[in-house]
Amino acid sequence: MSVRLTTAQALVRFLAAQHTERDGVRRRLITGMWGIFGHGNVAGLGQALVEYADVMPYHQGRNEQAMVHAAVAHARQLDRLCAQAVTTSIGPGATNLVTGAALATINRLPVLLLPGDYFAAHPADPLLQQLEHPVEADVSVNDTLRPVSRFFDRITRPEALIASALQAMRVLTDPAETGAVTLALPQDVQAEAYDWPEEFFAERVWRVRRPAPDPEELAEAVRAIRAAQRPLLVAGGGVHHSGAEAALRAFAEATGVPVASTQAGKGSLRHDHPADLGGIGHTGTAVADGLARTADLVIGVGTRYSDFTTASGTLFQHPEVRFLNLNITAFDAHKLAARTLVCDARTGLERLTRALDGHRVDPAYEAEYRAGKERWERVVEAAYRADDPSAVPTQTQVLGALDAVVGETDVVINAAGSLPGDLHKLWRARSPRQYHLEYGYSCMGYEIPAAIGVQQAAPDTVVWALVGDGTYLMMPTEIVTAVQEGLPVNLVLVQNHGYASIGGLSESVGAERFGTAYRHRAADGTFTGAPLPVDLAANAASLGMEVLRAKTVAELRDALAAARASDRPTCVYVETDPAPTALPAEAWWDVPVAETASREAAIGAREQYDRQVAARRRHL
Repeated sequence: MSVRLTTAQALVRFLAAQHTERDGVRRRLITGMWGIFGHGNVAGLGQALVEYADVMPYHQGRNEQAMVHAAVAHARQLDRLCAQAVTTSIGPGATNLVTGAALATINRLPVLLLPGDYFAAHPADPLLQQLEHPVEADVSVNDTLRPVSRFFDRITRPEALIASALQAMRVLTDPAETGAVTLALPQDVQAEAYDWPEEFFAERVWRVRRPAPDPEELAEAVRAIRAAQRPLLVAGGGVHHSGAEAALRAFAEATGVPVASTQAGKGSLRHDHPADLGGIGHTGTAVADGLARTADLVIGVGTRYSDFTTASGTLFQHPEVRFLNLNITAFDAHKLAARTLVCDARTGLERLTRALDGHRVDPAYEAEYRAGKERWERVVEAAYRADDPSAVPTQTQVLGALDAVVGETDVVINAAGSLPGDLHKLWRARSPRQYHLEYGYSCMGYEIPAAIGVQQAAPDTVVWALVGDGTYLMMPTEIVTAVQEGLPVNLVLVQNHGYASIGGLSESVGAERFGTAYRHRAADGTFTGAPLPVDLAANAASLGMEVLRAKTVAELRDALAAARASDRPTCVYVETDPAPTALPAEAWWDVPVAETASREAAIGAREQYDRQVAARRRHL
């Protein structure tokens, strides 16, 4: 039996029939499709979405990159068991996907990209928006998506979709392979009819595996943990993706091994758990980084070991430090010449806990890190404290005011600027999904569309997007989408008149904050004049948000409480005290400094750089 449909209609029907299953729970795989239409997809996927509106929800976006961000955040909130698709026209609509695709793949998060492409039949060349290549006629701008996709195909005949669609689903649902998946769809093929086998549209379930550790690897891991005097566990995003938080808590409580977290792994333990040391690395806490320097065994669970986590190879300084990496991806498990446990995070932690029955770290070590945790909590309290409610708040006081308002299951989203450092050090995560930091790609513009994706995934959850002025100016457009959909996302818009994070970094590397302030050009040609008269709050209001302006700590507290109680998209706008209040870094980060220079700032910065880089180690 067959049914005659266009390629686009067949794809939509196929996607609507795909499901995942993990731990006996079945979910729809593709929960909806984002789209902006142009000549490259309007007659194909656009018509198909109208034809099958009853089985495939459609979401209207304003920027193609933002649509990918929303889809990625949606998948993260749902533990990678659900995903969304994104369709664009050809040309700039397609190339706008590249940044979002890179973010998805770097963070190991699934998203299905369906860009339009040029005519497969080549009836006329060049077409509108076509990139002509002098020696490769089959190249299109969509080829820019190849290096940032985990699977890529161009569907040049309708029947070619069958095999490629199945491969696309395999990659999206494989926890060791997942990321951005691209099916480029020539506009003529989208509209071409074909007799499709009915079996192609049958309900299909993709089981998400929980592979167990190899017995010999497990035995070796147990021996290593038993032999360690100062073990430290580093929790990465894989703990959340696996739903392994309870297994991690059981492991920590049974063994006394302390837990530090990457940006993606924060919240794996509640902030008030005795074994939780907070963030690790360049933006980590003093207690976590102090223990990392003296750890003789580092147990990485679901982490990629980015340079922020390892302090660019300078953090783990014990002369005999070794690594034990539990990761579902062998590529990540083998980093730092580690012993490996290539398996699901939850399954692996459960097996480790059982095999280590009766083993516990030395009580003196446990007392040491608990005392360090108490000291750091006093640092957090001091950073959050605002003794004068009539004063202009600092950025850390903004976080303190938010900390006092959020509920147990609220979600706080951020990605770029100076906020990630403050959040990693200071935020008190109360639940596994509360801390939503995209720091694999640290993409400015992620936060607002991500809030939409999370709100779609968890409609009854209060969602906060924390955005600085630099990030806001990159991509405020999806505010319109939130208003259109009636999604009550909360935007905390922090105005500090420039790129605060890069400004500080610029100063530290001898670049003297050049080009990092949003100010008028002065007589000497530098951007050191008065702040630009840009009213971002008015802009947010013009896009449809309810805007609450806060000038003081007291007004900020009231505004945040009002925003949390609101049932519509709400922006809390606050200008912060310009004096830097960020806590100093507890570990280094390698940003190369000019080797030769005439200016004193750069000369001094290079001297400091040479001292720091000398501590770098290659763990072999």
